[in-house]
Amino acid sequence: MTRVVTTLLGLLTIVAVAGLAWGDYPVPPGELLALLLRPAEAPPHVEMIVVGLRMPRLALGILAGAAFAVAGAITQAIMRNPLAEPGILGINAGAALGVMIVLVGLKNAPAYLAPPAGFVGSSAMALAIYLLSWRNGTSSLRIVLIGIGLGSLAGAATTTLTAFGAITDVQRALIWLTGSVYHADWHDVRMLALWLFPPFVLTFASFRQLDLVRFGDTAALGLGQRVDLVRAMMIVLCALISGAAVAATGLIAFIGLVAPHLARRLVGPMHAKVLPVCALVGALLVPAADFLGRAVLAPVQVPAGIVTALIGAPFFGFLLWRHRNAAA
Repeated sequence: MTRVVTTLLGLLTIVAVAGLAWGDYPVPPGELLALLLRPAEAPPHVEMIVVGLRMPRLALGILAGAAFAVAGAITQAIMRNPLAEPGILGINAGAALGVMIVLVGLKNAPAYLAPPAGFVGSSAMALAIYLLSWRNGTSSLRIVLIGIGLGSLAGAATTTLTAFGAITDVQRALIWLTGSVYHADWHDVRMLALWLFPPFVLTFASFRQLDLVRFGDTAALGLGQRVDLVRAMMIVLCALISGAAVAATGLIAFIGLVAPHLARRLVGPMHAKVLPVCALVGALLVPAADFLGRAVLAPVQVPAGIVTALIGAPFFGFLLWRHRNAAA
């Protein structure tokens, strides 16, 4: 595992240096290194570009990527479904609806209300899913089906707001929905870090519970696990983590699907190893997607959510094909 973590940290360092140096105003590696080592001696315009604009963007991408990835690992474990991610439970749709209500439904609502609204929307969706799926206990199938239904309902409400909202508000909301970190500042980074810290700690401390629940309800009950309580706790943690990330960056798709698969391939199925490696993979994927979106069609900036969708959709198709052949 040490070699895997070292490799991922090395790749993340390369992506971080590229992201800090690349842009409309390229920063030579020498100037970048001098800024990092001796910030007081750096030219003011270089410090403003790197520290004020590019570093928050990089930091937000790292935090959001780790959040989407860990939420995906939780979802796949409790659903026992390798094709699951927070979006399939409707949690991301609830967060998106909460933000759309603020940006489009409320006239002249301040933009700083959008992240809390997304957080509330994801939490409300998770609560509704769990309550509606309860029938002398819960099951993965009922949670998935109800999550899909409520997610579709939230998506319809979002579309309705888009269709009848003011054009300027709708344009602002649609940019957010594509998923991007271009608007990042240090306030966003601090807020996301504070929101993620408690649920991350609880999730990483629950690795044994995730190992048990993925074996199925019967086996987990036989080993003494309170399955319904654990599943409820994990859904809440998933909602907190995914909702905070969606509220900060918008809908960046497929990270929660791709990262857990890559992590399990690298270190095996045990969540004591999967969770930290999964977080590192997600922390690498979002900044890499943001860099590709800036570099490939420069000066046009393609949102990170579009880049991850272009990569994740073929990966999802590959997973479907592989599991279909395995079933055959």
